[in-house]
Amino acid sequence: MATIARKAKTERAEARLRPEQKARIERAAHYRGLSFSDFLVQAADEAAVKTIEQNETWILNAEASRRFVEACLNPPEPNLRVKAAAAAYKKWVRK
Repeated sequence: MATIARKAKTERAEARLRPEQKARIERAAHYRGLSFSDFLVQAADEAAVKTIEQNETWILNAEASRRFVEACLNPPEPNLRVKAAAAAYKKWVRK
């Protein structure tokens, strides 16, 4: 039985570069043995992963970690402001 190779769908993106940026990227792509386009995609994806990780990950020291777990396991009683905010939210959601 023959298998059919399917190409993964791709999308197109455009960027405007200054001449010195283009030359620098071409040089770096050459050092990595990549095409200009492949280098751009790889570098942009690596930067995107790092940026998302930095913005969506908490790194806590031991004391902060202990306090966070303690607060989750034994939350304090809500004060008047929290109760008022919850009531306002419930009222807003029902509209």
